[in-house]
Amino acid sequence: MPQIHDTYPGPISGLYLPRIAWNVLRQEGIQTIDHLSAIADRLEQFAGVESRIAYVIRQALACATLREECMLFEEHPGPWCA
Repeated sequence: MPQIHDTYPGPISGLYLPRIAWNVLRQEGIQTIDHLSAIADRLEQFAGVESRIAYVIRQALACATLREECMLFEEHPGPWCA
């Protein structure tokens, strides 16, 4: 039986989320990291999203955003990119 900590890649590149989170994002029509970033503060308003799922999505979004920023500054990475 899948658990909340079992994550999988999905249609949004760079994110690894539980299947339940991917299902919610699909149902809500969220297909890009920019769209997810724009609605991240309202995740609990979506059907099927309890606080722990919202937390997991926000954490994955933060990690994906940080990885993306690190890639932009690959020649001069900050200490958070180590």
